[in-house]
Amino acid sequence: MEKGLEFLFGRLERRNSVFAIESVALIYNALTTLIIFMLFNRLDNPGQMLYERCGIVLLTLSLMTVYKLRPCRFTALIRVIAQMSLLAYWYPETYEFNSVLPNLDHWFAGADQLLFGCQPSLAFSSHYHYKFLSEAFNMGYFFYYPMIFMVVIYYFIKHFEYFEKVAFLLTASFFMYYIFYILVPVAGPQFYFPAIGMENVLDGNFLSIGDYFHHNRDLLPGPGYTDGFFYKLVESSQQVGERPTAAFPSSHVAISTIVMLLAFDANRRLAFLMFPFYVLLCCATVYIQAHYLIDSVMGFVTSFFVLRFVMFLYEKYFSVRRLYAVRA
Repeated sequence: MEKGLEFLFGRLERRNSVFAIESVALIYNALTTLIIFMLFNRLDNPGQMLYERCGIVLLTLSLMTVYKLRPCRFTALIRVIAQMSLLAYWYPETYEFNSVLPNLDHWFAGADQLLFGCQPSLAFSSHYHYKFLSEAFNMGYFFYYPMIFMVVIYYFIKHFEYFEKVAFLLTASFFMYYIFYILVPVAGPQFYFPAIGMENVLDGNFLSIGDYFHHNRDLLPGPGYTDGFFYKLVESSQQVGERPTAAFPSSHVAISTIVMLLAFDANRRLAFLMFPFYVLLCCATVYIQAHYLIDSVMGFVTSFFVLRFVMFLYEKYFSVRRLYAVRA
């Protein structure tokens, strides 16, 4: 018990007051604030978005102050978890930006049709609709955030000297994809297919729908065993938090691939434990019709380049900002 308390609350030495993860979050905040001003008259609630950004900055400064008063692993963890939790805020906001731009789903649905001769998201779910497989894929999809949490906490407990770096790598990777999603509006099959009608989908007629999603967010119910426990978890979470955005490339595949690489580097047993969930998650992105197959393939491919790039950023600009050992 005493060792646990000492681990969490033992005083740390720290050279810099701003964590790397906070720096990249503040940069993303500033960049998207600039976009708000550029699109001010086309956005639905630009004033509210600016107000919320001020609140996020105040939260960040407040947690920095708390850490300054008591620099320990626990307050460091709170600062990191706060920024990573805000990813749930930043993600749906990409929709607020890209919904004013012409939608590009017709390109990606057409690419799937050209490359594979069908719509893999429809073929996959229709051919493998069994209860067991449906629940397995939905379980994999649901474990996306738990997998991220497991790896971050593992580094916090076992490799604290790399904890901040890992949190930065993951968060910066998310932001890289979010910026791309703002510029490239692709909603995915579960939104696009209802928008153009299933008859057009089956006929291979993929219509350009302009800014249709600026005023419509109809979501196609997921395929599979509708009475399944994990099906219901995924369906309810999508109904609450999903938006017609962020389909290409798949951040679920990309970030989970990065998570697996970080897990493998930390502990191979941990990576092997997570691997089945990772495979199910990658399959589920297409199975539940959240993504075109090309989205998932490119999510996997781009993950290696994104990880390499954010590692470069960390080593070049933030590597001196480390959490140091407990004082003797």
